[in-house]
Amino acid sequence: MGEADKDAGRDAGPGLDSDAGPGGDADAIALTVNGRPLSLRVDAGRSLLDVLRNDLGLKASHFGCGAGLCGACMVMLDGHAVPACDTPMWSAAGKDVLTVEGLGDADAPHPVQRAFIAEQAAQCGYCTSGMLIAAASLLRRCPHPTEAQIRAGLERNLCRCGTHPRVLRAVARAAADASPSHAPVQGRSSDDGQRQ
Repeated sequence: MGEADKDAGRDAGPGLDSDAGPGGDADAIALTVNGRPLSLRVDAGRSLLDVLRNDLGLKASHFGCGAGLCGACMVMLDGHAVPACDTPMWSAAGKDVLTVEGLGDADAPHPVQRAFIAEQAAQCGYCTSGMLIAAASLLRRCPHPTEAQIRAGLERNLCRCGTHPRVLRAVARAAADASPSHAPVQGRSSDDGQRQ
């Protein structure tokens, strides 16, 4: 196991150095997770979510429905938000995976993370990582979305707590804050009154 493998997850978890999988069959799958190139030995039919959570220790993406319908497990795959629960590992081979752990951190949060905090767009938090990923993916494709585009970009994300109005405001705020005239600056107050 290489140093990159050790750095991206736990040191010797299943799938990193074993022939885990049905019948002991494992495939070598190369991909990049949160900027780190990895080569994993896993069953190619396992879900990306299972490998992220159980082999790499990246727990922010949650298992919700298991059918790709609720958005709790969203990750970016080559820049597009996809449900990791029904994305088989073979389809992630050679691709760039971004989880919410790689989106930003406490010292340098992503504009969407800052906006979610400012708008208090999280309630219980179960769906939040998927919404953050879906919103960041949307803003990559469409930096200045209309409200209709924001709604369409988040239609696969369910929130049982009912925070959708705050989520819509947060995504609009993130778009405004990230615009050239409102470039993110470290230490800037997130309550600048900019809303669409």
